[in-house]
Amino acid sequence: MITSLVLFILKQDLLMILFIMTFGSIALILGGLSVQSPYSRIGSHREILQMMAYEPVLIFMVVGIFMQTKSFTVESVFSINKPLLLTLPFIFIAFLYVLTIKLRKSPFDFSTSHHGHQEIIKGFLTEFSGPQLALIELAHWYELILILGFIVLFWATNIYIGIAIAAASFLLEMLIDNISARMTWKWMLWVTWILGIGLCLINIAFLYYRG
Repeated sequence: MITSLVLFILKQDLLMILFIMTFGSIALILGGLSVQSPYSRIGSHREILQMMAYEPVLIFMVVGIFMQTKSFTVESVFSINKPLLLTLPFIFIAFLYVLTIKLRKSPFDFSTSHHGHQEIIKGFLTEFSGPQLALIELAHWYELILILGFIVLFWATNIYIGIAIAAASFLLEMLIDNISARMTWKWMLWVTWILGIGLCLINIAFLYYRG
């Protein structure tokens, strides 16, 4: 069963995985907007802003992987001889930056806060409870595994090194989450677009002119 699951994942398209993750976020936004609670609506609007910040970087990451592997499948990443981290270092840094936004951690936990000392109301999750909230939290952990799986792909030539890098990245996100105060949404958008997209474009331009 585990072997079949691994083979199924290897055959998947990176763009399709991004689409599924984006669809999940959009479903949460629609859920927050479908109720009359102002807290849910504000949280949904903030989630839209966060998607505007991190989605372009995720797309550029997949474009960079395609430029190296000539394919969008996960399997193609494991077929190359050189780790992606050596050729896509700027894209990796940009991905780590938006990972904080994607995981809704401080300083970018605008749409739903996981810390009681920052916000009592839980953003677009305010009106969810019981089995529905349990499924959302479970899906959040599945999403975390998928995101950490993207990090593993940056060193797919040795899966153990890739897992170690993913674990270190997760611990870094937890450290940032616990030492950072919340920023404004304007600061998030501008810095992400300038720094994140800028690093991605520099890396992609380097690959284009080198190849």
